[in-house]
Amino acid sequence: MKYYLAIDIGASSGRHIVGWEESGEIKTEEVYRFKNGVESKDGRLVWDTQRLFKEVVNGLKAAREKGYTPASIGIDTWAVDYALLDGADKLIGEVFAYRDGRTESVIDGVHRIISFDQLYKSTGIQFQPFNTAYQLYADKFSGKLDKAESFLMLPDYLNFLLTGVKKQEYTNATSTGLVNAETCDWDGNMLDLLGFNRKLFKELSPPQTVVGGLKKVIAEEIGFSSTVVLPATHDTASAVEGIPMTENSPYISSGTWSLLGIKLPQAITDENSRKANYSNEGGIGYYRYQKNIMGMWVVNRLRDELCPEKPFPEIVKEAEESAFDNYVDVNGKEFLAPESMKRAFDNALKLKPQSIGDYFRCAYLSLAHGYKTALKELKENTGLKFEKLYIVGGGAKNKFLNRLTEEICKVKVTALPIEASALGNIKQQILRGKQNV
Repeated sequence: MKYYLAIDIGASSGRHIVGWEESGEIKTEEVYRFKNGVESKDGRLVWDTQRLFKEVVNGLKAAREKGYTPASIGIDTWAVDYALLDGADKLIGEVFAYRDGRTESVIDGVHRIISFDQLYKSTGIQFQPFNTAYQLYADKFSGKLDKAESFLMLPDYLNFLLTGVKKQEYTNATSTGLVNAETCDWDGNMLDLLGFNRKLFKELSPPQTVVGGLKKVIAEEIGFSSTVVLPATHDTASAVEGIPMTENSPYISSGTWSLLGIKLPQAITDENSRKANYSNEGGIGYYRYQKNIMGMWVVNRLRDELCPEKPFPEIVKEAEESAFDNYVDVNGKEFLAPESMKRAFDNALKLKPQSIGDYFRCAYLSLAHGYKTALKELKENTGLKFEKLYIVGGGAKNKFLNRLTEEICKVKVTALPIEASALGNIKQQILRGKQNV
């Protein structure tokens, strides 16, 4: 039996899932799970990449302890965040988290050089204040970029720590806002205009590319040797590959963010798509025409603040029993990284919630209405008709939210509470393995 290991890391948790083929189906077993989260350091929001890598290795050990020796390993994570390395391959400073506000002071400067209209026409990537292009410009402004000899998106960096090999994977690279939507390669003109050194932007590698074997010291520590292979390293790109749909229907990858979109053969970078803030991100043989909608972030932050000890089934029950019928625009910037999520809701509502159930019902209603708006824009911008919506990821387990989504969006919701990113990750590894048979 040939085994494959998906390391799927989200903004709030990571998991190691072993997969294999059996009777024509992919079977899986979770062998390790760990918590993740943004940390505050010297007033900035950062990722503890040293701890993340330690958890990656711990999960590899756990796989071995459970009797699995995977033929290959693939890592996928969230997008836009990255590591900068110096000439000695040492990390330069901190790996900033996308919720950090350091880009606010440079966005206008970027747009004075290249208008967002031109950025969108070239890359097809929606505006988010944390887009990698803005983050890198902030690093240029601070002088951090001057010291850089290598630029690696987070999964690329973790792969480098495992293997010593640097690869820049295509699907995650598209999220930077620096890849041309037509050529599917780094946009050299944009790099030059922004003053980014082209040496940092190497050849893009597609999913199924071999990165390399594990370093000897890693193999000795975990007790086996294996090969690191690129899945679609952007977790949403892997999630779309993991959805068992026979038709091309819209999807929501529901986690910290809700990524709503559909697969298209070509990018759409017209004015309507720009105004609707839809992205054209890289998929495997297609574009993911999608947009970010604030997801379970708002729900989890409300829970942390209002009732951290209360189990989610109780929270959902109270939300169902609530009669509160108001909602907010969850994509408002006030919900991105507020000190108090409760206060952010209070300030956005004329009628304030009176109970825990009210707050959570408001949050779920707000998400469903956000989905409704996005689906309306999707229909108008693509001319496509659809009656079904697939929901995968952690949010797919919430039956109340699924019901609200179905009622408000007027579509048939197919909720699949599966580890879609891990499945898509494993699928690419299996396909790569078959090429070498």
